[in-house]
Amino acid sequence: MIRIGLTGFSDHPILQSSATKASAKLLDYSGHFPIVEIDSAFYAIPRKEVVERWVEDTPHTFQFIVKAYQAMTGHQRKEDWTFTSIEEIFRTFEASISPMQEAGKLFAVLFQFPPWYDCVPKNKAYIKKIRTRLAHLPIAIEFRNQTWFSAKNEQATLAFLQEQSLIHVICDEPQVGAGSVPFVPKATHHKVMFRLHGRNVHGWRNIGNAEHWRKVRFLYNYNEDELQQFINEIRKFEDHHDIAVTFNNNSAHDAAPNAKKLQQLLAIKYEGLAPRQLDFFKGDW
Repeated sequence: MIRIGLTGFSDHPILQSSATKASAKLLDYSGHFPIVEIDSAFYAIPRKEVVERWVEDTPHTFQFIVKAYQAMTGHQRKEDWTFTSIEEIFRTFEASISPMQEAGKLFAVLFQFPPWYDCVPKNKAYIKKIRTRLAHLPIAIEFRNQTWFSAKNEQATLAFLQEQSLIHVICDEPQVGAGSVPFVPKATHHKVMFRLHGRNVHGWRNIGNAEHWRKVRFLYNYNEDELQQFINEIRKFEDHHDIAVTFNNNSAHDAAPNAKKLQQLLAIKYEGLAPRQLDFFKGDW
């Protein structure tokens, strides 16, 4: 199955009325797409009761990708932790998302590593620990350092992910040197993830004001020719893999229209979505 969705469910104005209450935004979202990435979990581990509500508010076939908490991927300094140990962090995170796993709604936990996380033995060893600590969960790995896919390392990286039963996240992003990875459409698991960040080369690097950077980093609108290129790659996995495609190019709210267009080009009609309170997409949508 090919599941198309977005990063986050609340910041997509064309999917929801301006009058939609925050508590109803996921329900509205799940009337359009069968999967969502919970990127807010990177900043704070969600409370279990919140996750239970997400599970209850979505159709029984709906799927979640949950982004790993920032301390679990090396983004947060140890002195800034509010936990006593990395083991406590992993236990708390796993307990919080257990309702998704128990309901069969957890597509993957997404570990997106920082640009400085390079291909060296100690980093591979930590990824092995992740696999051990979350042994019963589907784990997806997204690298942002080019060394993992250098000419000498690419095959070894893919083999390592496959040996550890980890999902390789296939990224589309600007190519700006060591802090980005190339588009490598290879599978290492029966689940395949495409994560599409846009191609805004000038906005990708954090140069100058951080607030401005966050607003422009994912400022990109994929055209139909570019989407068609993704279709050619997605189709290669269709017969033997469970596929998730998430759009993260949302600085100007382009993610939802791009996802809808990709769905149209793939001629996919999803069954079992939540009832729509308002039909925002007319005609071809």
